[in-house]
Amino acid sequence: MFSNIGWSETIILVVAALIIIGPERLPGALRWTIDSMRQLRDFAGGATTHLKQQIGPEFEELRKPLAELNKMRGMSPRSLLTQHLFDGDDSMLRDIEGALPTTDDLNAVGKPGPGASATEPPASSVPHGWQDTDYT
Repeated sequence: MFSNIGWSETIILVVAALIIIGPERLPGALRWTIDSMRQLRDFAGGATTHLKQQIGPEFEELRKPLAELNKMRGMSPRSLLTQHLFDGDDSMLRDIEGALPTTDDLNAVGKPGPGASATEPPASSVPHGWQDTDYT
């Protein structure tokens, strides 16, 4: 429930509670908070059990589409392709990714190689016949 709260936020909350509530009343406030959370969890569990009893076997029929929607919500285009076109085998996509140039490869195009001057463009990038032309 509180998985996104880190240690620093927890320390800030404890310090704020000590200042606002005071050290005398803090243990009672913590106990009340924990008991309230347990009651809330018990109420939610009881409501789910009561719903299962009232609806019966249709409850599972309601859960199946919701579970599928939840599974599809986490899908990426790659996982959709592998699931529907390749039956979950993504080896073909990995082979294609291996054959494609990376951004480092693309960024290296046009950069001078070892031993070349950084101020003079490579001869292959200058159109033929323009090397010796003086425009002054």
